Amino acid sequence: MTTTTTQLNPVNAVLRTPPASPAAAAAYFSASLAFHADVSDVASALAAAAADGTDPGFVVLDSRSTASWDQGHVPGAIHLPTALVPEQAEQLLDRSVPVVTYCWGPGCNGATRSALALAELGFQVKEMLGGFEYWVREGFAYETWEGPAEKAADPLTAPVDSDDCGC
Repeated sequence: MTTTTTQLNPVNAVLRTPPASPAAAAAYFSASLAFHADVSDVASALAAAAADGTDPGFVVLDSRSTASWDQGHVPGAIHLPTALVPEQAEQLLDRSVPVVTYCWGPGCNGATRSALALAELGFQVKEMLGGFEYWVREGFAYETWEGPAEKAADPLTAPVDSDDCGC
């Protein structure tokens, strides 16, 4: 006697929810780029502007506490803790200049909350993906209350033998 077994075709977890249509994906990823900048792009734009003696066209805003700022921050960043954005943004920022916010890193949403508060006040804003953690991990110079600092790039986050990751 032959038994026929019908096996279910299980869908893996990746495809359980089918991918979006190409048009929907293009709209989503285009929007994502309008909302986010990565650490390498911010560092590159700031370095190019410094080398040329030009303005990068945006300001960087550190939305962390004063203790965190003192521990380390992006050179040239403006310090404005998230909770103070509604009452101090108008005095510290020019509404015509886009703002790039950051906080500690991927596990912190302070930059997102700061970006939201700035957008609600009428500022153009992007969030720097990776935050201060990835700024340091990718080997970019930073400042502390003691002065300039820098660490070697983490090979899990940045290329070891190149300034360009190729992406």
